[in-house]
Amino acid sequence: MLKTMRRVTLGILAAALALSAAEPILGTWKLNSSKSKYSPGPGPKSATQVYSQDGDWFVVKADTVNAEGKTVNTTNRYRGDGKEYPYESAVTGPGKISVKKIDDHHFESVIKSNSGSQVTIHSTISKDGKTRTLKMTGVNAKGEKVNNVAVYEKQ
Repeated sequence: MLKTMRRVTLGILAAALALSAAEPILGTWKLNSSKSKYSPGPGPKSATQVYSQDGDWFVVKADTVNAEGKTVNTTNRYRGDGKEYPYESAVTGPGKISVKKIDDHHFESVIKSNSGSQVTIHSTISKDGKTRTLKMTGVNAKGEKVNNVAVYEKQ
């Protein structure tokens, strides 16, 4: 009986450790506009992103209020394998995204819109898992250089 209880306890502990080691990107993230910088601006008025996983797919549902006050809701699916997948952006519209997962706290993405813009995003999740910083560089649809830093906080 004691051995069985120990096995059950060890099983519960192992399951708890596996859950705590889940992908740090999973969950709800809200844009902190006061810590974010957009060049050229202005940036969105607000943004919330909810990341989940479906097998080896990352699924992100985003609710964004853009600079003009228009609400845009998108849902995207991609893998962290560096291959291109269809993508819908609140800013650039439809296109493709490739995401390379470097480790649990670092991702590199390239978004190519159908309108001609291309932006590279270096995404870093803090060690404590509470902050996600996106450094975006590239060219927008108007041909302007993009140099943005968006800071998201985990909810």
